[in-house]
Amino acid sequence: MKILVTGAAGFIGARLCERLLERGDEVIGVDNLNAYYDVRLKEARLARFSSRPNFVFHKLDIADRQAMASLFANARPQRVMHLAAQAGVRYSLVNPYAYIDANITGFLNMLEGSRHNGVEHLVFASSSSVYGANTRMPFSVHDNVDHPVSLYAATKKSNELMAHAYSHLYQLPVTGLRFFTVYGPWGRPDMSLFMFTRNILEGRPIDVFNRGRHKRDFTYIEDIVEGVIRALDKIATPDPEWSGDRPDPGTSRAPYRLYNIGNNRPVDLLRYIEVLENCLGRKAVRNMLPMQPGDVPETCADIDDLANAVGYRPRTTIEEGVAKFVEWYRNYYGVPA
Repeated sequence: MKILVTGAAGFIGARLCERLLERGDEVIGVDNLNAYYDVRLKEARLARFSSRPNFVFHKLDIADRQAMASLFANARPQRVMHLAAQAGVRYSLVNPYAYIDANITGFLNMLEGSRHNGVEHLVFASSSSVYGANTRMPFSVHDNVDHPVSLYAATKKSNELMAHAYSHLYQLPVTGLRFFTVYGPWGRPDMSLFMFTRNILEGRPIDVFNRGRHKRDFTYIEDIVEGVIRALDKIATPDPEWSGDRPDPGTSRAPYRLYNIGNNRPVDLLRYIEVLENCLGRKAVRNMLPMQPGDVPETCADIDDLANAVGYRPRTTIEEGVAKFVEWYRNYYGVPA
């Protein structure tokens, strides 16, 4: 198939492009290579597959309406995996406008491009952050999520609503994937595993928010990408059982689906740090801090819907996943064991 992947130089996007190319798909990659974190890391991810003959890269900003309209009209992708976004809960407290530009305007451009150019299936990245103030575990796509606690979460919830409107109005098949704390080799430098590893190796303290009383549904990158591919291959269809009297947020009378994509095995943050210390052979100096605005104490994904729909089952333990990240980090940055 011809597949458009936005955020192609990103953590998830780059590995997804590789996997799609390996199975023989034609991939059109889009990324603006912004400086939210080290551009050299993004370029190094792209370098792993950019020379493949069935890959074309466009350095574009998804918020650029005309550029995206032209790309869709010229490329005519069959399917779209929309991963590009302004990420990060904490950064949304500092630069809120970046989230509106990328996550709202940029997403509108993806919806418009898809509906005007015959896209068979649009899959987009939502986030576990949409659960916000919800406390019932595990988080389910069938629960109401109307109480976001960060602007980032609010933009992702907005994406889900916008997608449903387009799916309803234009019968555009759309699937939203709520990602749960993705980690692994080639990960983002603004995420905890990366920052912890760097600081421990450099002998600096690590900031442990909520004094370590966090639980996260850490999900390994390979498990995530496998789930993304399976979701991309399964075109969303209307739910014949859906009722406006008892509206189910996870499905619709339109060809629209929402899925959690996580590990379904939450891990205490302090255990996560302990596993990392064991892999590094060093102890961390822990700077215990209160919970930051916009954070939530716990996440856990109910993945039954995705498992039933496409057979998704994550397999990687944190011991395996963290060890693979540490191996990659040492190799990439030339840090001896």
